[in-house]
Amino acid sequence: MTRPSFTSISNAEKLIAPSLLAADFACLKSDIQASEAAGVKILHIDVMDGHFVPNLSIGVPIVAGIRGISDQLFDVHLMITNPIKYIAPFVKAGADHITFHIESADDTMETIKEIRKSNVTVGISLKPKTSPELLIPYLDLIDMVLVMTVEPGFGGQSFMNDMMSKVEFLRKRVLDSKKKNMHIQVDGGIDMKTIGTASRAGANIFVAGTSVFKFKDKIQSSALSLLKEACNPNLG
Repeated sequence: MTRPSFTSISNAEKLIAPSLLAADFACLKSDIQASEAAGVKILHIDVMDGHFVPNLSIGVPIVAGIRGISDQLFDVHLMITNPIKYIAPFVKAGADHITFHIESADDTMETIKEIRKSNVTVGISLKPKTSPELLIPYLDLIDMVLVMTVEPGFGGQSFMNDMMSKVEFLRKRVLDSKKKNMHIQVDGGIDMKTIGTASRAGANIFVAGTSVFKFKDKIQSSALSLLKEACNPNLG
């Protein structure tokens, strides 16, 4: 089966990307397959180095291990200081997309080029205190922007509503440039109460961890409910 990619998904489509960080690591296979059975196309994989953010998380071996059990798009979010040297290993392990932070130590343009060399799509993420204007020179070169709606590092944080001005700014820039299939992703505090706000601001990919994998032990029900709300601009 051909896996989905961000170039094949319309930026008008509203999709949930469950965060693997919130899954039960003793039952990764069943959690991932339950989400896939519920119709989830994208699995968001947070990679933390304990330096760029104050936490450690998933590494290359886990991505390689789960690649064989899922046909979902592996959306790998590198929250690390030096992303360039980890691009090839994660792509080899099965990543379909790499997002890195503009605040990382590596040169932004060089990082974009290295990801392109690996024949996967590329995204850039912004921490809450970073201005979206820094992304303007790169918008035509990437496939997705990830706006962090919490401080990166730990799951279960509260949604920062003031980040929606960034989403609105970036969506307007994308629309003005008429760039096709440019996705805007939000990550942090996304649940039944906040996803409508993010959708109305212009986001179309919603990373949801706790509200999916820990929702009354019913991944399918949670994912479908979130997706329905994301597609309805009248819900908040």
